[in-house]
Amino acid sequence: MIKLVYAIRRRADLTPAAFRERWRAEHAPLVARFATAMRARRYVQSHTLDSPWNATLQASRGSAPPFDGITEVWWDSDADFQAALATPEGQEAGRALLQDERDFIDFAGSSLFLTEEHAIF
Repeated sequence: MIKLVYAIRRRADLTPAAFRERWRAEHAPLVARFATAMRARRYVQSHTLDSPWNATLQASRGSAPPFDGITEVWWDSDADFQAALATPEGQEAGRALLQDERDFIDFAGSSLFLTEEHAIF
């Protein structure tokens, strides 16, 4: 399987709570609606916790502030991912999701990339 990982920062005009609600309540159902067209196997949102431990973890590594959340989308193979992009339905799904994301994601502050998992335990 391959996985798209999308490390997301919210738009500056949204509070963390408003961002999380918009992402979960509005965007997630849109992704689910397009799952078949995208040939996606699994979709998960990980929302960053409002926890004092985040500051401790950042300080221990000298890292940047956390993203507001992570999206992960799985496909059975790179061929399935590419096939979905090649269909009119998959292309329409991509356009619709991009348009929706403009309402709550800071694209310049976010990052997305394809990965391959290597389970250790």
